[in-house]
Amino acid sequence: MQTVYWILIFLGTFFFMEFMAWFTHKYIMHGFLWSLHKDHHHKDHGSWWERNDLFFVFYALVSIGCFLLWRYEDVWFTLPIGLGILAYGIAYFTVHDIFIHQRFKMFRNANNWYARGIRRAHKMHHKHLGKDHGENFGMLIVPFKYFKK
Repeated sequence: MQTVYWILIFLGTFFFMEFMAWFTHKYIMHGFLWSLHKDHHHKDHGSWWERNDLFFVFYALVSIGCFLLWRYEDVWFTLPIGLGILAYGIAYFTVHDIFIHQRFKMFRNANNWYARGIRRAHKMHHKHLGKDHGENFGMLIVPFKYFKK
């Protein structure tokens, strides 16, 4: 029975992270921590690293904290939570940084309906260069209108 709970916690965490990404993006990145996110919308430097990447580091530290609780405090449910956060981070990085922004030159030719919808939604988000008046703050789950032709 614990295996079922483990899988449910992992999947629940993965999908909850999409909400966390949306919430963090809309209210924190485009809110009081715009100073860290701004360089993602306005490339004001020549570095591959963006201040915006600190948000990724934050969630990586949360995931690591879960692994440490599991390993050293024997809190069993923190392992599927940590792995769910890690899996979402990998999915987010793959879609956002590799596929959409081409930080690594991979998946350039992906052109299925999901890829086109995600690309359109993110393009609409980036048409707003300031912190206000943005739209579509999610990443893996976006409104259906972006999948229509």
